[in-house]
Amino acid sequence: MSSLEIRDKLIEKIFLIEDKLFLKALKTIVDTKLASTNYELSDFQTDRIRKGREQLMNGNTISNDTVQKKVDKWLSTK
Repeated sequence: MSSLEIRDKLIEKIFLIEDKLFLKALKTIVDTKLASTNYELSDFQTDRIRKGREQLMNGNTISNDTVQKKVDKWLSTK
């Protein structure tokens, strides 16, 4: 059965349900699924991404090995 067929069957069955609490629970499930596919960034996050992209375009990068060595050195002094 395709996704479209499953969705149509669910819609038919949901239409017949009159239990308000059960319908609220279904709505919560659907809202959660939809919310997990759309994520809005804050202005701060958007700005940080923009700055990071600028740094990348300007070649201001550090290799993972270098970062790991700095972290290991920092941790060994704590």
